[in-house]
Amino acid sequence: MPEKNINDVSRAARESYDKGKAAFVRNNFDYALMNFEQALRLEPGFYECREALRAAQFKKAGSSTGFLKKFMGTASSQPVLAKGQMALRKDPLEALAVAESVLNSDPNNTGAHRLVVEAATAADLPRTAILSLEILIKASPKDRNLKLELASAFARINQVAKAEAIYTELLRADPNDAEVAQAYKNLTARRTMDETGYAAIAGGSGSYRDALKDKQEAESLEQEKRQVKTEDVALRLIQEYEQRLVNEPNNLKLLRNLAELFVQKKDFDRGLEYYERIRASEGGTDPSLERAIAEATLRRFDHLIGQLDPSVPEQADQLARLQAERQEYQIKECKARADKYPTDLQIRFELGQLYFQAGKISEAIQEFQKAQNNPQRRLQAMSYLAQCFASRNMNDMAARKLQDALKEKLTFDDEKKDLLYALGTVLEKMGRKDDAIEQFKLIYEVDIGYKDVGAKVDAYYASQG
Repeated sequence: MPEKNINDVSRAARESYDKGKAAFVRNNFDYALMNFEQALRLEPGFYECREALRAAQFKKAGSSTGFLKKFMGTASSQPVLAKGQMALRKDPLEALAVAESVLNSDPNNTGAHRLVVEAATAADLPRTAILSLEILIKASPKDRNLKLELASAFARINQVAKAEAIYTELLRADPNDAEVAQAYKNLTARRTMDETGYAAIAGGSGSYRDALKDKQEAESLEQEKRQVKTEDVALRLIQEYEQRLVNEPNNLKLLRNLAELFVQKKDFDRGLEYYERIRASEGGTDPSLERAIAEATLRRFDHLIGQLDPSVPEQADQLARLQAERQEYQIKECKARADKYPTDLQIRFELGQLYFQAGKISEAIQEFQKAQNNPQRRLQAMSYLAQCFASRNMNDMAARKLQDALKEKLTFDDEKKDLLYALGTVLEKMGRKDDAIEQFKLIYEVDIGYKDVGAKVDAYYASQG
């Protein structure tokens, strides 16, 4: 299983990750851990999320690592880790999840980190293994075998310089260590072959002409990997790719690169033209391509809107027209995806949001009623349904939907505050002021600064004398 970055994971995993990051910033570590774990259940190879989970684990633990607490934590984790070791033989990802459950309460647990290393290695997640190996080495800085494991892991992901540094350190400590010397020799030989292209020659897939190419191609590859390209680099890459496209007209990667470069340069028409060429070649079967086309189109709308000054009467009319066209496009595009992938409840949720923003309440209700069957979107869909009902003065139905959502919401976080506040507001509209103030008081007890609950509760008690 390859490890993935944030751009390669599913939308649901990315959203859970974003919620976890937001909770981490607010020091709500339990909610952060829950969301990071949810994202990793969906995408075990999501390395950025694994890093964030580890940071949250250590942050939650803080500095209270006394001997008794550490001893008790280690003792209580033994049965869990034994279960993880049993799972390791059949399902490394399950073993990895078991190890993380231990680290949630004891982030320095060496047994859990050892299990992470073994499970991650078995699941081909080398960076995840490295994350725990570095923590283990920090706890045991003289452990030669751990350092050899770490160097080998770095070599697997082509971080040769880091692997070499470890071997050099070990040889400095023991110049006669034959195993380390041989590993270092193998690494340097491999690096030489990779850099010159002779590895491809040895495998029968390269030529000496390939090995002797000048540095320009290597520089191009390095520039291609940069996420944000400067204007001159982008122009040079466009020229290079278009020249290559003459001889490789069906190279979809080249077409995708060109589309992204033109969108980056705000030449949206050219970018969309290349995206359409890919769609024509693939037959419109790639959801990520459809998302890229939609995002490029919306960026074009935003660019045009950003050029207009609403204080100028002629431009104000044009601005309103473009904003209406943008909203219409979003709904049409999302509806097409919902029709194409009718069981994708995440798309249903997005479509419901767009209908709600457009004031199409009946259509929004229909989509949110479907979306609430998505465990990751259930509470948000229920909250939107309540807002839809309230907008039509169906306040009893809105209150009932919010009460149902609150029964399922166990953690007292910002989402629960939003639900309580919405319920209080609906109850106020229904004339049930005492019931409403009880909702606001629940928020007041934990966060007096949330919206206007401080003023509401203070005014209530003032009215009571």
